[in-house]
Amino acid sequence: MNGPVNGPVNGSKRVLAMRRAARAARAAGTLALCVALAACGERYDIVIRGGEVYDGSGAPARRVDIGVRGDRIAAIGELSEARAARSIDARGLAVAPGFINVLSWSNVSLIHDGESEGEIRQGVTTQVLGEGHSMGPLDDAMRREMIASQGDIRYEVPWTTLREYLDHLEARGVSQNVASFIGAATIREHVLGPVDRQATPDELARMQELVRQEMRAGALGVASSLIYAPGFYATTDELIALARASAEHGGLYASHLRSEGNSFLEALEEFVTICREAHSRGEVYHLKAAGQANWPKLDQAIARIEAARAEGLAITADIYTYTAGATGLDAAVPPWAQDGNDDAMRARFVDPELRPRILREIATPTDAWENLYLAAGSPDAVLLTGFRNPALKPLQGKTLGEVARERGKSPEETILDLMCEDRSRVNTVYFLMSEENVAKKVRLPWVSICSDSASMAPEGLFLASSTHPRAYGSFARLLGKYVRDEKVIPLADAIRKMTSLPAQTLRLERRGEIREGFFADLVVFDPSTIADRATYEAPHQYAVGVRDVVVNGVPVLAGGEHTGAKPGRALRGPGAR
Repeated sequence: MNGPVNGPVNGSKRVLAMRRAARAARAAGTLALCVALAACGERYDIVIRGGEVYDGSGAPARRVDIGVRGDRIAAIGELSEARAARSIDARGLAVAPGFINVLSWSNVSLIHDGESEGEIRQGVTTQVLGEGHSMGPLDDAMRREMIASQGDIRYEVPWTTLREYLDHLEARGVSQNVASFIGAATIREHVLGPVDRQATPDELARMQELVRQEMRAGALGVASSLIYAPGFYATTDELIALARASAEHGGLYASHLRSEGNSFLEALEEFVTICREAHSRGEVYHLKAAGQANWPKLDQAIARIEAARAEGLAITADIYTYTAGATGLDAAVPPWAQDGNDDAMRARFVDPELRPRILREIATPTDAWENLYLAAGSPDAVLLTGFRNPALKPLQGKTLGEVARERGKSPEETILDLMCEDRSRVNTVYFLMSEENVAKKVRLPWVSICSDSASMAPEGLFLASSTHPRAYGSFARLLGKYVRDEKVIPLADAIRKMTSLPAQTLRLERRGEIREGFFADLVVFDPSTIADRATYEAPHQYAVGVRDVVVNGVPVLAGGEHTGAKPGRALRGPGAR
C-alpha cells in the first residue's frame, strides 16, 4: 500500500531537487555574468573621461571620470572599464558644472532661436530672466503693447501667465534650461497700468496675489528695476509688500537699484531695508558704481552689503565682466516724462511747452533720478547699438556725439529725436565703470556672473542690430581675462561663481554641482584658450575655448559644434506646487 502512496511523494521530492539544482545553476550563471559585466564595467549613456573635474564647490580639481545615465550624473570616479554609448575624451581639459546666467535678457531671442549658441559656446546651460519686467502675467493691453513694440524679431504672444511663457519656450524647444523672476513693474502695470500713481490698499493686495500665483507656478521670486518707468514709480512700501509675498513661498527679491550713481548708497540702503522688512533673501543686480565721480563709492557699498550679511541677511550680487552697461536712451529721460504709454511719452517730446523742460533736465545733474547720459560723462561715451527703423540702422555703431554733430543738433535734442523717429527706446551702450572696480567685484565671494543681455548668434536677424559684447563673452571673459591672464581669482573659485553659488542663491534643485544624482549639465573647456572675442566695434563674435556642453544629459555642443539638440527645460522655483 505504501508503494502507490510513496511513489508520487518521492517523485515530487525529486522534482523539487531538480528545480533547486536548476536555480543554483542559474544563480551561478548570473554570478558569472555579473563578474563578466563588472570586468567590462557599468553601462552609461555618456562617460567623460580623464578631465580635470571642478565640482563647482570651489574645491581644487580632481582627475576623475563622470558617468551620465539619462538626465543625471550617475557616477564619479574611476570608470576606465565602463561602457558608454558616447565617450568624451577630456584629457588636458577642465570639466565643470554648466554655467548659470543669473540675469539674462533672452526673453525674445529664445523664441526666435532656441539653440542659444552665443551662450552655449561659453558653457552656459541655464538662463534666468525677469529683471523688472517679465513675460507675464499679461492682460490684453499689455499683450497688445508687447506685440506693437516688437523690433527685428516678430513673434506671437499666445501666453498670459509667466509659467505659460516658460512652458511655451520648452514646447518650442530650447538648448538651455530657463527660469524667471516675476517683474515688479509687470505686476504694477497689470494692476495700475504704466502710470505714475500709488496703489490703493486693495490694488496692492491684488498685486501681492498675482505674485503668490506666479510663485506657486514656479517663479524664482520678484525682481525690480527701479531706474525705469513704471518701476521707478513704486514706493519702498510697495516693494516690501511684493517681496514679502514672494518670500512666503521661498522666493528671492532681486533688484536693479534705484540708483547706481549719485544716490548709489542711499539706493542700496533701500534695498537692505526691503530685504529686512520683507524677511526676504536679496540679490543686487549687476552691482556697480556708475559714473567716474561715483567710483569711490563701491568700497562703501561692499562694506554695507557685508555688514548686512553679518547681520544675518542673505544678500548676494551679480556682475557682468565689462566696464560699459547697456540699456536704452530712455535711461537719459526724466521719469515724469515717461508717465503712461510710449505714445504719451513721445507726445511730450514734441510738445512745445514740455520739450524745453525735458531737454533742460536731461542736461542738468540731479540725485532725483538716474541719468546715464550724464553718468557716461560725454555723448561720445554713449554708443548707439539698435534701432527698429530701417532708415536709422546706418547709425548703429556710432556714438551719440557723432550723430548729434552730423545732424547739427545738441546731444539732448538728438536723444529725443531718435526715440521719436525710431518709436523705441533705442538700444544704447553707456561707458560707466572702472576696470579696477570690475576686478574688485570679481574677487568678492558672494558675487556671481551674468550677461544682462540676450543670447544671440552671428547670423540672420541678429545681425540686423549691433549689441554689447557681453552677449557673447561675459562668462568666457571671466575665465580668460580675469582668471588666466590677470590671475584675479583662481579657476576653481571662478567656476563656483558661475555654478553652485547661483544655484544655491536661486534655489535651483540638483543643479550647479558635479555630484551623483544631480542633473547632468556639464561643460568641457580648455583653460589655456578660453576667451571672449566680441568687441564693441564687432560684437557678433563667438567666444572660444569651450569644446563640449551637455544639458540634462544630452550633448548640445560636441567638438565645438552645436548638435541642434534642444533638451532645455523650464525650471521651477522653490514655491512651485
